[in-house]
Amino acid sequence: GDTRPTPAAARGPASPDPDPGPDTDPRAEHASDDWDDGLIARRVSETSAAEQAAVMETRMPSTQTAAPLAYDGLLRSRLDALRELVGLSRTRLDSRTLAEAGCVLDEAAARRKLSGQHTVVAIAGATGSGKSTLFNALAGVAISETGVRRPTTAAPIACSWSDGAATLIDRLGIPGRLRRRPLLGPDGESLLRGLVLVDLPDHDSAAVQHREQVDRILALVDAVIWVVDPEKYADAVLHERYLRPMAGHSEVMFIVLNQVDRLPGEAAHQVLDDLRRLLDEDGIALGEYGETGATVLALSALTGEGVGELREALGRFVAERGAAARRISADVDAAAWRLQPVYATGRRTGLSEEARDEFADRLADAVGATAAGEAAERAWLRNANRACGTPWLRLWRWVQDHREFTTGRLPLRAPVEEEATARQRVEQAVRTVSERAASGLPAPWAQAVREAAARGAQGLPEALDELAARAAGPQVRPPRPGWWPVAVLAQASMTVLQVVGGLWLVGQIIGIASPNIGVPVLLMALGIVGGPVVEWGSRLVARGPARRYGLEAERRLREAAAACGRARVLDPVTAELLRYREVREQYGRVLGATVAGR
Repeated sequence: GDTRPTPAAARGPASPDPDPGPDTDPRAEHASDDWDDGLIARRVSETSAAEQAAVMETRMPSTQTAAPLAYDGLLRSRLDALRELVGLSRTRLDSRTLAEAGCVLDEAAARRKLSGQHTVVAIAGATGSGKSTLFNALAGVAISETGVRRPTTAAPIACSWSDGAATLIDRLGIPGRLRRRPLLGPDGESLLRGLVLVDLPDHDSAAVQHREQVDRILALVDAVIWVVDPEKYADAVLHERYLRPMAGHSEVMFIVLNQVDRLPGEAAHQVLDDLRRLLDEDGIALGEYGETGATVLALSALTGEGVGELREALGRFVAERGAAARRISADVDAAAWRLQPVYATGRRTGLSEEARDEFADRLADAVGATAAGEAAERAWLRNANRACGTPWLRLWRWVQDHREFTTGRLPLRAPVEEEATARQRVEQAVRTVSERAASGLPAPWAQAVREAAARGAQGLPEALDELAARAAGPQVRPPRPGWWPVAVLAQASMTVLQVVGGLWLVGQIIGIASPNIGVPVLLMALGIVGGPVVEWGSRLVARGPARRYGLEAERRLREAAAACGRARVLDPVTAELLRYREVREQYGRVLGATVAGR
């Protein structure tokens, strides 16, 4: 309200008594025309019939229905993206983090169902700023009570310049007894047709319920006119609690410096310049030099100076029919920027191929893939030696094998200490890959990645142990290459030469065969020398196939370990990273720009 009282006749109807309820019968309220609906009931004897008609309550149902609000394609896309973003994030973020975005979606949906031909503008200000006087000046008739008593405006009052705005006012929770109509011209038309003006209680009122009403309605209106006076225009409460947090809503804000009639000479321009400076420090864009932003005006609601300019600016603003969409867009911007810490960090995210390969290598080391390959290579060579070696050496090795109680194939299972070491390697590999995957992610998504890796790691050491057990268990004999029969035949031939030569010598000794030492000795020498030569040659030739066989065994075990780790750890981690990439893309759509997911 204004700090200067106005005559009782000029005040006319004012803010009502505490709510008798929106369901009160209007006929009952008007049963006696002798009483006003002000905060303090009093006799009215000077109000003219024209003023009474101008301020008639508008609770009676209107025969006109206004078309609902329609959002443009970009705003619809941003709202859809915000809805998808909230849906994807419910299991990753707490409800308090998503509360503001959810409220924006609810309010956008509710506003879209209501009239798009009306613009709801609230007049807000501090105690004594003169907002109620300005409200009456714009309406052309005394509607809201003004005076020196504080607080003067105890409940919001709505004034609609055209029919069809009842549902919009219902959304604000303003009862029918607090709804008015302005004083229109003779032709019933007005520059402000489509405007719904709401006079709010003081935002710095001593009454807590008044401040709560201000905050509630400011969140619902399409635009707001902030009324300041030369004494309190720099008030910290106004700037820190309202203007600075609403800096992104500059396109739907009017900042009016009232009571300039109290400033002498050039003081009004100086105060207005200082007000612009403060608004700039608050981050509010000013609509000057053809740029979009808040409209800043100086006026005197009491004398009427500058009120016409404000009325014209409001008329153009209302005629555009775009304030509601701009307000919702600004709300989406505010919600999106507050969510920025949980969706974007400006750092590269994801799991590189190098990290994946290193994880697979760590699992292969834990499962003993290299040792298994080397054992397979030795087993292949051992089989080659047995097949192509001399009978006497093979007999000796058979005795040694049975004496040492070994399998002759792959090594037995690792001792308990080695298994514990392998388990630690697996756990370290999981921790490393999860930290690399979580690097650069916002805290909630990094935690989700770590939890996914931890869940996958449960049972991973046991699964790898099973793989190692299968690799170390009984296996089929390695395949025989094509040259093995030739080597076996050659070795058998050398053995036959030794046997024939030996028998020949024995025959000569006992006198069965004719004496001829040279031939049997030569045969025995060929067999004795040729056997090791064949074995040595077979061993040289077998090195290549044995190496390939060992590498193949190592590769199979590595792939099995990598597949196990991928299914249990990497796939869940990748799923979380893909979800984050998706929400990043949706967040980019909410901002109205393409944010490339890194």
